[in-house]
Amino acid sequence: MPASAADRVNAAIRSLAPGYFALVMASGIISIGLQTKGFELVSGIFLLVCAVGFVLLCALTVVRLLRYRDAVVTEFTDPRTDFGFFTFVAGANVLGSRLAMDGRFTWTAVLLVLGSLGWLVLGYVVPWTVAIGRKERPLIATANGTWFDWVVSSQSVAIAATAMEPVAGDYRSGLALLAVVAWAVGVFLYAAAGVFVALRLMLYPVGPRDLTASYWVAMGACAITVVAGAHIAGMRPAPVLESERDLIAGLWLLFWAFATWLIPALVAAGWWRHVVRKVPLTYDAGLWGMVFPVGMYGVACLSIGSADRLPIVERVGSGELWFAVLVWSLVFVAMAVHFVRTVVLGPRRPAH
Repeated sequence: MPASAADRVNAAIRSLAPGYFALVMASGIISIGLQTKGFELVSGIFLLVCAVGFVLLCALTVVRLLRYRDAVVTEFTDPRTDFGFFTFVAGANVLGSRLAMDGRFTWTAVLLVLGSLGWLVLGYVVPWTVAIGRKERPLIATANGTWFDWVVSSQSVAIAATAMEPVAGDYRSGLALLAVVAWAVGVFLYAAAGVFVALRLMLYPVGPRDLTASYWVAMGACAITVVAGAHIAGMRPAPVLESERDLIAGLWLLFWAFATWLIPALVAAGWWRHVVRKVPLTYDAGLWGMVFPVGMYGVACLSIGSADRLPIVERVGSGELWFAVLVWSLVFVAMAVHFVRTVVLGPRRPAH
């Protein structure tokens, strides 16, 4: 007996990937880049998708917690998927940072508080669950690109904190401290995640199906570190910034260079996976984990090109930004087709 429409909807909610907030992150960062370049109308469209996506995904997540707690617990205790929960933190902060560009600082503050609390709670609970709550050993065998979402969430807190500076008043020093601490934690987390993922790739067999789009987050984590550093360096003088500004400004170029170096390697991995080894390129939520880094790299180029007066890097960022729009559009269409086929129409019954 074929599943009813209600059954298909329930199944889709139950199987909703924790990393789906990468859709919010991708839409938000492209909106930020387009707003920076003065394309306000197109930026507004992406902002709308970002905001609607965030609210919808929050609602669906609450439904999952209430109705399908077992599925959520399974994902939360699996090192292969639990770092995807950090995309909620990054999604909230990217949306808040974009709203600050339109002067909606009240919403930015709400989202910053929400994102910061999520970052603190998940930042302790997720690694504890991975290290202590999992009997499977060795854990390093489960490391993958989603582990860099922890880095992205840290840097998103830093960016959202700097976005509140124009209206911070007496709280400006506190926001500067939060931004610097979140940025520094993100840098150390990148080193840790990089070691874990590198060991996984070197010590255990890697098949074509293992090299998913999630590994693009490694590049996105570098790029958002660049943008967070540029925002912190651009803040007005504050006690905590005086000793750290030169260090941050010096490191952001290193992260941008490494992000640039990673791109050919990631493209080559995708070519090997889909062209050489012929793994079908089908839609799954993990593709949004690739779209966000592409857009984030464009914004990073715009930031470093403007701050360091490197017009060629800024032009690369402009081109990369429109490429991100193209990639976002392709993945969004694929998502819509997937939704229609699996939820609206349902699987086709075999012909007799």
